[in-house]
Amino acid sequence: MAEKHDILDVEDVNNLVHTFYGKVREDNLIGPIFNEKLEGRWPEHLAKLTTFWQTILIGEHTYFGTPFPPHSQLPIDSHHFERWIQLFGETVDHLFVGETADEAKWRAGKMSEMFQYKLKLSRENAGKSLI
Repeated sequence: MAEKHDILDVEDVNNLVHTFYGKVREDNLIGPIFNEKLEGRWPEHLAKLTTFWQTILIGEHTYFGTPFPPHSQLPIDSHHFERWIQLFGETVDHLFVGETADEAKWRAGKMSEMFQYKLKLSRENAGKSLI
């Protein structure tokens, strides 16, 4: 393996996304959920995720969308988020070192917190009118 460096460009982001989701796809806990939801659509999802992280980490605004809604109906809970964060952190640490790599792990943690909070609210208020 080449000497580690920080996440610098879209090639690094692409490497992170593809390596990480390769692990996700093989994981016994979260893999089945992702694989069922994305069956036959992994390439387009990986491309979207690359643009998401490219926007977040290197400031190249290529992602336009809202990441939470597609996750809101998945059968996931805190255990799934814990595993996702664990795999993400391991992948970042295996591939990269530096300020942006640290930021990637921090942002992933914050997204996990936000998604879990939104899922809790959504599930507690299922069927309730918003107006």
